[in-house]
Amino acid sequence: MFRPALEGRTTENQPTRDVSVIDIHHGDNLDVLARFDAGSFALIYIDPPFNTGKPQSRTEMRMVRDEEGGDRTGFQGKRYRTLKIGTKTYSDVFDDYMGFLSPRLEEAHRLLAANGSFFLHLDYREVHYAKVALDQIFGRECFMNEIVWAYDYGARSKTRWPAKHDNILWYVKDPANYTFNFDEVDRIPYMAPGLVGPEKAERGKTPTDTWWHTIVSPNGKEKTGYPTQKPLGIIERIVKVHSSPGDRLLDFFAGSGTLGEAAARLGRDCLLVDSNPEAIEVMRTRLAFAEPRVMDV
Repeated sequence: MFRPALEGRTTENQPTRDVSVIDIHHGDNLDVLARFDAGSFALIYIDPPFNTGKPQSRTEMRMVRDEEGGDRTGFQGKRYRTLKIGTKTYSDVFDDYMGFLSPRLEEAHRLLAANGSFFLHLDYREVHYAKVALDQIFGRECFMNEIVWAYDYGARSKTRWPAKHDNILWYVKDPANYTFNFDEVDRIPYMAPGLVGPEKAERGKTPTDTWWHTIVSPNGKEKTGYPTQKPLGIIERIVKVHSSPGDRLLDFFAGSGTLGEAAARLGRDCLLVDSNPEAIEVMRTRLAFAEPRVMDV
């Protein structure tokens, strides 16, 4: 049923191959995807716009030391001045969201390898409609999991329970033949280690379908400044478990290129597609270490 994990993997953040091929395509994803043969990709992950009904934006800031005119106080009382570098935006408004998304889901099914996995990352606004569409495209028997990525950051509503999770739907091409490298599943701490004994507590446990992981820190090194950037830790877990070194991966709503970085660092090839010029420039910079090939369609 499962393809076993391969030998010879290296530690986290070290490439498992000398060179990964990372291709970045600038253009409409339907036009780009039509150029590739069926079954070309072992793993497809997409994080499309969530249809929030409003433009998404992220402002990049940088702090510089300024003891006289600083507007913030940092470590040991040192003063810093805030510099606004720029703002990246994209539209997240669709009159017919599923009309937009469905043909792209059909392309994902066509392009997925016979033993491949497909992951769709959405939130509560559209995930239920997308689940119905995917059941029709892949078949209900090919639905494997709904993964809940839970985080605890941001404002708190006073009129309803605050929404602090995203939904990731996992489908396979063939429920009798797909990649799940169990030995590559990272371990997490027990919530009550005293109840399981020191040996189990030291080893940790495997995650369930609820993944607790913080968002990309607004002030962290991982931040690219691109709106809705997803954490590398979430994507690396998917890549490690659901693909093998040398496999070819695809993200056709690539945004900041998180799948591309995970692929390059873990010895996979990756095709990234986005129609937003700002996303292309973010990926070009972020993935410079992997020397990506950038193409306009």
